[in-house]
Amino acid sequence: MLSLEGLMTSLQDCVTTENQAPGNANQTLRLFLDKLSQSSRSGVKRSKDRCLEESLQLLRQISDAEIRGLEERHLQLLVRLLLSTQLQMVSISTACRKVDQMLQHLAKVDHQLVFKETHQCLHSIFSSDQILSFEDLQRARMFLEDSTAGREVWRRSYLSWLNKMSQLFAAVLQQESLTDGPLCYIAVKVCLQIFHLLSSEVAPLVWNKENKDSVVQKILQALVDIILGQCFNRDTRLLAGTAVAMLINTATESRAGGAAAWSLLQVSHFEPWLLTVGALQVQCNPKGMDGVDRLAVSRGLLTCCRPHILLTSHVDDTERCLLLSGLFPLVYTLCEEKMDCHCFAFDVLTLWLKKVKECLADIWKMTDVRLLPDNSRLQKQLIHIMWTNAESPVEGVSELVRSAFSLLLGLYEMDCDQFCDTKKTLYFTLLEQIIKLPWESKAKYHHLCALLPYLGTDMVLDQYVEIPNHLLKCLSTNHLSPCGSELYKCLIQQQRRELCDGSRKSASHTELDLADWWARRWRPVLLEALTSDVTLLQSNSSTYLLPCTFLVFPSAVEHLLASLDPFAPGHLYAWACIMSSYRATTGGSLWALRGSSTLDTLHLALGSADDKVRLAALSLLCCSPKTNDTPTSEEMSLMRIFIPQNLNCESSSFRQYFQAGVKRFLVRIRDGCLARQRREKGKKKVDAAQSEKAQHILEQGIGFVEWLSQLPYSYLAPGHSYQRKKTVLLLLTAVLETCTDTWSPDKKKGQPPANMGSLINCARQKGQWDFFCRTKQLVLISCLEDSTNEIRELSAGLLLRFFPPCFPDDIAAVLLTRIKQFLCSPRVQEAQMGALMTKVLLQKSQEQHEGCRLNSNITVSSGPNPKASSMVRFLVKELEEHYLTAKVEMMLAARTKPIHGILSALQRCLLETPSSVYDTLNHSLTTEVLGLLEKVSLLLLGVLYGDQDDCSTEKDVPPSFCDMGNAISSLIAQGSRGGQGDGEECVLLSEEHSLMTFRCLMGYQNLTF
Repeated sequence: MLSLEGLMTSLQDCVTTENQAPGNANQTLRLFLDKLSQSSRSGVKRSKDRCLEESLQLLRQISDAEIRGLEERHLQLLVRLLLSTQLQMVSISTACRKVDQMLQHLAKVDHQLVFKETHQCLHSIFSSDQILSFEDLQRARMFLEDSTAGREVWRRSYLSWLNKMSQLFAAVLQQESLTDGPLCYIAVKVCLQIFHLLSSEVAPLVWNKENKDSVVQKILQALVDIILGQCFNRDTRLLAGTAVAMLINTATESRAGGAAAWSLLQVSHFEPWLLTVGALQVQCNPKGMDGVDRLAVSRGLLTCCRPHILLTSHVDDTERCLLLSGLFPLVYTLCEEKMDCHCFAFDVLTLWLKKVKECLADIWKMTDVRLLPDNSRLQKQLIHIMWTNAESPVEGVSELVRSAFSLLLGLYEMDCDQFCDTKKTLYFTLLEQIIKLPWESKAKYHHLCALLPYLGTDMVLDQYVEIPNHLLKCLSTNHLSPCGSELYKCLIQQQRRELCDGSRKSASHTELDLADWWARRWRPVLLEALTSDVTLLQSNSSTYLLPCTFLVFPSAVEHLLASLDPFAPGHLYAWACIMSSYRATTGGSLWALRGSSTLDTLHLALGSADDKVRLAALSLLCCSPKTNDTPTSEEMSLMRIFIPQNLNCESSSFRQYFQAGVKRFLVRIRDGCLARQRREKGKKKVDAAQSEKAQHILEQGIGFVEWLSQLPYSYLAPGHSYQRKKTVLLLLTAVLETCTDTWSPDKKKGQPPANMGSLINCARQKGQWDFFCRTKQLVLISCLEDSTNEIRELSAGLLLRFFPPCFPDDIAAVLLTRIKQFLCSPRVQEAQMGALMTKVLLQKSQEQHEGCRLNSNITVSSGPNPKASSMVRFLVKELEEHYLTAKVEMMLAARTKPIHGILSALQRCLLETPSSVYDTLNHSLTTEVLGLLEKVSLLLLGVLYGDQDDCSTEKDVPPSFCDMGNAISSLIAQGSRGGQGDGEECVLLSEEHSLMTFRCLMGYQNLTF
């Protein structure tokens, strides 16, 4: 068979040249092949799946008659192409299944062709005399699991496959490197799929003595050996346990399957034992006592075996049920032991409880007694292992215990209801034990959440009166906040359910009535938390408690607001948090609550001297559950006042939250304007008043964005504070990320809407949203010379991400001049400016710049990226010149031609450019760069050693700080032509000494990139 590319090319040529398909089928087939080709080229799973789905829809548009109209060789090429696509995507199950749907569509026309081609693919694997490879097993598994035709081929040749699997296990288990590797794992997985998907074919080989097959017995022996420790890979052993259990599940008679399962439970024996599965018998020799063997067996039986097998009684004791008397003791022992795989043991316990719940009705019929009577041994054992492991430090155990505890409570209720036990003593006993736990215990709150539906909120709150205080303590402690808030959420949800269920028997409650019931219990608690002096308690109550409160009791907001006085300490922050959370949760209007006082209070909060209060008020202005909820005129007016007043804040966290809030506000403007545009275009008849209103909203939104985009440039001139510059650059970033159509390939979310261009065009027609004009570009370029690193980096990021891809020639020429000046500066700050400018110029240059060839005869005639090669050659030439100067006169080089600036620029150009400049350089240039870097490193090390010649050879002992200081002092003395000092020893470092030390260390640091 040809390669995927060869098949694709052949089929595309046939479709293009012959054009014999009827109707529009030819065009559809071309589109189908294009999409299929696109999926094969894509390296991202999501993209592959999307392209394959589109391919499938295109293929389904071609009718059966149109497919029959294709020549046989074309149809054969198409089938082979799809099979090759499956083989290429063999590790992506969803993709293989989509391709299988395409093959099924073709099989409706010519089933025999699809079967024949699939058979050839599989036959080439199992007909070989060699042992199966990992790739062979991957393909075989795919055809068995994800291919309809492949499964049909498997059914006809399963005996050959079983023989190949037996040979593979014989070879793998003899080599430890293979036993613990991926080959053994996938071999076990293929066996599991064979026993699962070909159970009707395998069953006679296992359960009928006449059809007993030695090959299956060898496979069973290999799987048991793996379970018992011949393989050390835990995942492989667990999978082998599942495979053996799946083989047992092929039993057609429950008693035979149950006998095999009981036989497998001998896995807990320390001595050798005999496993009997139907007509097969294998010898079992335990290799160790790590518990994984018992874990694999119990997990496999609970996962795979049908209920009638799990409920089988023991041969010697008919009262013993496999599920209760056989598996539970094994599971209980595993949970009690402290193993490395403790988490898996509780996973098995959860499986056991789910299986018991599934089989509970049959268990009652078998035993005619309660499963979990009070004080029974089974109940005590279950409570014990859950109670003692509820706060296990082992990752995942506490979550599994929580799930198991909920299952146990549900089983107990079903048991009580079945036997008319109305007391349900266990629930009250557990509540007493939970109350006694310390408030710092996470398990206390998780257990209460599970127990609450069975006792009711009144019972729990009356018995456990300390719940409100303990919840406040939890919210004051970071690691307890989630579990405390989860308990509060469960309490109010249960409270609402009880109130609503009670209202059906009497008159219906309104939302205000329901909120009154909530307020009696919880209003004082929330107000205490929101107005507390403890910052963590305030923020956690706002983050965790308020949203779930308004989701369950929306009218609770009235009760909370009625208790607040904006002029009391802490109340203004609480008001802003309540209003913000209410709006974000319910979408309620700001102005519908408490009349006209809302606007006055909001003004008060926005002008507060407390950063925290102002941020909460900003969140209130910016938040909304719907992103297309366009801000009102009042909100935009408030933002126009608030933003300029908060540009000079010194808090870094304030600036981050400020930017995030403004970005949410801009998203609402953008999405609201786009929604208005869509509505206007979708209407055939437009009402004049509505059209005018929509136009006003659109103009208002566009105008606000225009104002905000102009604002930052007023504060980027020299002389403004760092805080103001940093804030306006963050706001400018928010504007450009939200209101441009710039695509960011590195982001999964936050990309511009597909129809963003229409809104941009609308704004441009009004003479607005000219975000990338020359004046603005020049302002940002001037920020590259700012004294602070953060301002420079932010400005460079904006230029590279959003502005046009190329600088005008005049700007590029001036920038190059500044680069040369800064790279020769001995000041580190200026050298860093030059390095950053070099990186920006490299990515923004239209072509290799003439200035890069000044004072040299550099020519670039090779390489896929001449612009990058030109810049790198320019930097290499400059570095070589600086190196030669330093080699002759180090002090002169430190002042006029320092090395660290050029090295920093080279580092940024090679490693920080998204286009991978390093990968585009030719071999000769790369060799030249590496050679020069080696020379520079030896020179700098020689200076620090005090002997440049001796440093060319390797030394085992690096110089001490004292040695480096003496070497630099000696170098300075030589540079001053042996001048003598005044004889007085000075404890301060001279300017020359500081200069030399810093330049050497900075240069060597830049070399380590």
